[in-house]
Amino acid sequence: MTFTPIALVTGASRGLGKNTALHLARRGVDVILTYRSGADEAAAVVKEIEALGRRAVALQLDVSVSATFDGFVAEVTQALARVWQRDRFDYLVNNAGIGIHASFAETTEAQFDTLMAIQLKGPFFLTQKLLPLVDDGGRIVNISTGLARFALPGYAAYASMKGGIEVLTRYLAKELGPRGISVNVVAPGAIETDFGGGVVRDNAQMNAMVASQTALGRVGLPDDIGGAISMLLQPDNRWITGQRIEVSGGMFI
Repeated sequence: MTFTPIALVTGASRGLGKNTALHLARRGVDVILTYRSGADEAAAVVKEIEALGRRAVALQLDVSVSATFDGFVAEVTQALARVWQRDRFDYLVNNAGIGIHASFAETTEAQFDTLMAIQLKGPFFLTQKLLPLVDDGGRIVNISTGLARFALPGYAAYASMKGGIEVLTRYLAKELGPRGISVNVVAPGAIETDFGGGVVRDNAQMNAMVASQTALGRVGLPDDIGGAISMLLQPDNRWITGQRIEVSGGMFI
């Protein structure tokens, strides 16, 4: 029997998570994907993955509510047993997130707390809870942002959380190394998605500005990011860990 790796991708009913899940499926990986509220969208992604000849399951998860993580882990355990007759999976991609644009002076405590719960606390404790289900020799990819390296007004809180994810990634790489688990962080540049209200995709002036400041001369596309994440999870990349990999086309270099 040929071994088929299994990836768990959070926030994969749309955007970069969906793109990543489809890239992984094309590379022969089965997928457990999570969604917060888009059950129909998630079901459609499952069908797309199955059309590629791979198996997939969609599970509901709100990464901002850590009190639900024990129940989610139980659902993952049941899905692994039911669909794959296994008790562990191989790859974890912490992708789920939102963007809030607000100047530092106008950022509210509620906005800060929302970003903290989703972007930092959620991945921290979800990964902790899932660790017993991640196979030795597995991989974890966390998602950061180019905004953790360069600064654009309006993203102080969001980028601060992502900076925390980058530090967390190095600690995970160190502490999980004895189990052979590699942990890296992918930092996308500006991408044409509905993220942040679709400003990069839909605002022609913003799109042109970003393209003019990018070495490769255009704004990023979801395929640029999903492809990079899936590549990082391939067997030949087993010796990369603790690294920040910016996928921005050379934005602001």
